[in-house]
Amino acid sequence: MPAVRMLQHVVGQLLLGPACGCRTSALPARSLGASPWQIPANANFHSASFSETDRPRVLITGGLGQLGVGLANFLRKRFGKDNVILSDIRKPPDHIFQSGPCIYSDILDYKNLREIVVNNGITWLFHYSALLSAVGEANVSLAKAVNITDVAVEHGLRLFVPSTIGAFGPTSPRDPTPDLCVQRPRTIYGVSKVHAELMGEYYHYRYGLDFRCLRYPGIISADSQPGGGTTDYAVQIFHDAVKNGKFECNLKPSTRLPMMYIDDCLRATLEVMEAPAESLSMRTYNINAMSFTPEELAQEVHKHIPEFQITYNVDSARQAIADGWPVSLDDSNARKDWKWKHDFDLPELVTTMLNFHGSDTRIAQAN
Repeated sequence: MPAVRMLQHVVGQLLLGPACGCRTSALPARSLGASPWQIPANANFHSASFSETDRPRVLITGGLGQLGVGLANFLRKRFGKDNVILSDIRKPPDHIFQSGPCIYSDILDYKNLREIVVNNGITWLFHYSALLSAVGEANVSLAKAVNITDVAVEHGLRLFVPSTIGAFGPTSPRDPTPDLCVQRPRTIYGVSKVHAELMGEYYHYRYGLDFRCLRYPGIISADSQPGGGTTDYAVQIFHDAVKNGKFECNLKPSTRLPMMYIDDCLRATLEVMEAPAESLSMRTYNINAMSFTPEELAQEVHKHIPEFQITYNVDSARQAIADGWPVSLDDSNARKDWKWKHDFDLPELVTTMLNFHGSDTRIAQAN
């Protein structure tokens, strides 16, 4: 075996690595629904257009989670239904199966994954799904076993691996957190994300892999159910506000974390993938939209639902994780290099979420 291929093989076997990849039956599923996108069909993506002949052929692994399904539907609008393949080891619900190609793929099975890439002419690989922060701590061995593969370098694919605010730790600068700084996360979730970032960048500089990565803030989706993440209070609050008029939060009222609405997240993911390689000054970027506390979010909800009440029952494990994460992300490099710009701030986020969940209350006038 040639030296380069042998090294790739050894690294791939030792580091079945991280950043939203293999979803085994033990992984907690988020929502299987798609995002109610607000992005218009003619939106300016600050990126190249694709003709019928040069559109990418896309594979999304671990695709039955919130972001995987949302991304698949989003990219199908851009590149065509048959150019985007959703893969997972679980059977998709009928509405997902009928929305476009869905196939079985266990990303720990390298032979199976290579066959899918070759047989379908895949050119872009999105490597999704991972244990969420709080859940990962309860299953460290599984969290270490999921994610990254070297199939992308073997077949010359453009590879996207999502990262997260969880890749930073308590010794990182927190407000704002720059792209390049001390990371040192203290959760297995965060460690796996740092591993993925560094492996992708290593493969880029050593073998020319076209690796691209975004550190997502907490992602909020109107039709998702909380799946065990530390930032998931910002999803649950809308369900409870509309259903019960009250919400019990497991973080302190002053806990400020960076957040983003899913439409902005999906658009950012496409834009960085379409960006010309020469415009990228780095391979792993922060992206940011807004930062808020549970108290600030509750105040914005209260403008729509005057009777809404929030109480606090702090979960020490989640609070410890949140206290080690960024307060805000410095995404100036993304805004400079590939013209990233978010659309949703806190008022737009709350209005969109409550409208989706059927709140028929009128917005109270702010004092």
